[in-house]
Amino acid sequence: MPQRDVYQCQCPHCTVPEPHPDREVHRQMNLLMSRLDEQQRRWYAAVESARVGHGGDCLLSRITGLHVDTIRRGREELAQSLEGRPADRVRLPGGGRPAVEKKSPEVLPALTGVVEPTTGGDPMGSTKFVRRSLQAIGTDLEPLGYDLCPSTIARLLRTQHFSLRVNSKRFTGPDHPDRDRQFRNIQVEIDRFWDEGLPILSVDTKKKELVGNFKNAGELWCQEPEEVNVYDFLSDAICRAVPYGLYDVLANRGHVCIGTSADTPAFAVEAIRSWWVRYGCKRYRGADELLILADGGGSNGHRPRLWKLALQEQLADRYGLYVTVCHYPTGASKWNPVEHRLFGPISVNWAGRPLRSLEVMQGWIRGTRTQGGLEVTTNLDERVYLKGLRVSDEEMDQLDLQRHETCPQWNYTISPRTLELLN
Repeated sequence: MPQRDVYQCQCPHCTVPEPHPDREVHRQMNLLMSRLDEQQRRWYAAVESARVGHGGDCLLSRITGLHVDTIRRGREELAQSLEGRPADRVRLPGGGRPAVEKKSPEVLPALTGVVEPTTGGDPMGSTKFVRRSLQAIGTDLEPLGYDLCPSTIARLLRTQHFSLRVNSKRFTGPDHPDRDRQFRNIQVEIDRFWDEGLPILSVDTKKKELVGNFKNAGELWCQEPEEVNVYDFLSDAICRAVPYGLYDVLANRGHVCIGTSADTPAFAVEAIRSWWVRYGCKRYRGADELLILADGGGSNGHRPRLWKLALQEQLADRYGLYVTVCHYPTGASKWNPVEHRLFGPISVNWAGRPLRSLEVMQGWIRGTRTQGGLEVTTNLDERVYLKGLRVSDEEMDQLDLQRHETCPQWNYTISPRTLELLN
C-alpha cells in the first residue's frame, strides 16, 4: 500500500496562528493515518469520532480529510463485526471497471474468429497456441469495432485455454515397427553381459566444439563475465574438436577421445581401441567379449561399412575379442546411456567456460564428477582421418560377421578371424 501524504488539519484549533495543544495531537493522528490502508483509515476515524461524540464525524473529517460518509461507513463496518471481511485484501470482491467481455459479450466470438485460422495445439487436449502476435490480433479486431490493448488480448486468450509456449523437441520421426522389439533385445544383451561381468561400452560422438575464445553455452557464478568473440568463425578457432565419448556401464567410468580431424568410422573405432588398451583390458582381465551400444547413425551407425571393417581389424582380429554391437533404433539415440551418464555431466561442468585450448578442454572433462561416483579420463588424437573411404564387396565378404535373429540390421557379432581366413 503506497504511503499516504500527511493531511493538513483544518479544524478551528489548528487554523489559528496561536499555538494550541491539540495541534500536535492532530499532527500525530495524520501521521498515523498516512501509514494505514484505506479501510484502516476509516475504521480509525470512526473510533475517534465515537470517542468525541456529537459532531465527531465533522471534526474528524476536518482533521483527517476523510469525507463524513467515509467515516460513517467505517462505523457501520465496525458495528457489523470484521469477521466476515477477507483478511488478505483491502477491498471486498467486486467493484471496479467491468471487464470488456462483460460489457461486450460478443468480443470473445470475434477474437476466436480472428485467431482460428492460425490456431494450433493438441486436438485432444485443452492447450492451444496461436502463431500471430498480440499486436497483429489487435489490428485485426479494430475493423470489427474492438480497440483492445495487447494485455487485454492476452488475458482473453488465456480464458480460452491459450498460453505462451516454446518449441518442444519431442517428435523423433515415425516409429519403426521394430522399435520396441529392439529395446527389449538391447536390455536382454545388457543383462547377459552384466551377469557375466563382461564389458558394456556405450559410445557416441558429442557435439563438436570450436576451440578458442568462443562463447560456451551456460551460466556460472562470477564477478565479471568472460569476454569472448562476437562471431563464431571457424577461421578464428585453433581447431574444431570432435569429442568421442565412451561410457563403461559396469564400472561407471567415462572416457573421451578428442579428435582434431573428421568424425569418421575409423576415428570412432580407434577411440574404442585406445580405451581397450588403456583401461578395458586391465579392468576386465580375461574377457573375450565386448558389448557396444551405439546410435543407429553417424560414424558408428549400422550402415557404414568402414565401421564394421575397422571393428574386425582393430578389435576382433587384433585382440581376439568377440564384439557384439547393438544399435538403438532411429530417433532413439537419447536413450543411449552415454548421453545422460557422460555427456550431460560434462556439459554441466564446463557450462559458461570458454574452451580456449585443447588442454583447457581436457581439464574440464577430467574434472567432471557426479554424486554417483562418475570419473572421466581423456586422451588426444591428432591424426588425420580421411573422409569418403570405400569398402568393397570383397572386403565385406571376408568379415566374420554374424547377424542376430532379432533385428539383424541392428544387432550383429564380429568374431576374430583365424589365420587361414586372414590369408
